[in-house]
Amino acid sequence: MKHLVLLSKARKTGPRRGWARVLLSILMACAGPFALLFLSFGLLQAQTEAPKPKSAFDKQVMADYVRHLVPYGPQVTIVVADPKPSGVSGFKEVSIKASLGAVSEERQYMVSDDGQKILVATVYDVKSHPFKPELDKLKTDFQPSIGTPGASVVVVIFSDFECTYCREEAKMLREKLVQAYPTEVRLYFKDFPLSQIHPWARPAAIAGRCVFKQKPALFWDYHDYMFENQATVNEANLKEKIGEFAKSKALDMEALTACVAGKAAEAEVDKSITEARSLGISSTPTLFVNGRRIAGSIKWEGLQQLIDIELGYQRVNKNAGEQCCQVTLSTPFPQK
Repeated sequence: MKHLVLLSKARKTGPRRGWARVLLSILMACAGPFALLFLSFGLLQAQTEAPKPKSAFDKQVMADYVRHLVPYGPQVTIVVADPKPSGVSGFKEVSIKASLGAVSEERQYMVSDDGQKILVATVYDVKSHPFKPELDKLKTDFQPSIGTPGASVVVVIFSDFECTYCREEAKMLREKLVQAYPTEVRLYFKDFPLSQIHPWARPAAIAGRCVFKQKPALFWDYHDYMFENQATVNEANLKEKIGEFAKSKALDMEALTACVAGKAAEAEVDKSITEARSLGISSTPTLFVNGRRIAGSIKWEGLQQLIDIELGYQRVNKNAGEQCCQVTLSTPFPQK
């Protein structure tokens, strides 16, 4: 009835303006109860369709974020591992591996349980040696070494025979380390040839392993020979240079050649490379003093200070070096 009255009034108010106002009033009057329902439904739908907050546990989200954070270029491949316990309440550890050709590195991040915060931090446990995670990854069994077994301080060097900085550090270590610490320090050599920039470093490392296999004590002579002749060695004459060394030391050349051509020594070099990458090493030389990382070259005075600090710490704690662990020293290659 109300609508009919409105229509009657519209005839008296004029043709177009009156009709428009009346129709609008009718529509509002009819739709009123339904408009509220429609608006409520729309708001509910908008809430249900609201985008979820980004989570660092989404591997693509994490990869994109870290690519920008580091930064990594578009040509770098990023692989995000599954989260694992971090040892820190409220956080999980996520490992990310970035690769470009044969070069790769791994970085660890801690992600809050709600996936909203990323923490880059080194976690220390006051009950353990500060560098226990590194000590656990450093494997010295069956590796070339000099110094006294059972030493309080273990120095591990990852090196490359074609690296000029490695040559200088090798000379410093050979001349001063054992002389300064004849019973307190033991030095281990590990291979990390950077093949992408040093073409003969890997075959030289394999040959070094073969020398070590045949006569362990002669490894250090080979080590010194390769670094001393680094400027004249190249990819073309490497075999000749190795032959000259073998002849001067009366090595069995036939056995050495067979070893270089075989897989055992190469597998040992690959194992050392894998270990280096697990430690996040990307350059040479890299030293570890009872697990303490020294990336790049260091002068003797600086290294000596770090060793003295570690010796003092070990007199009280005895939680690193060979004094705390059982070390296998029997043969250069594990026997299968």
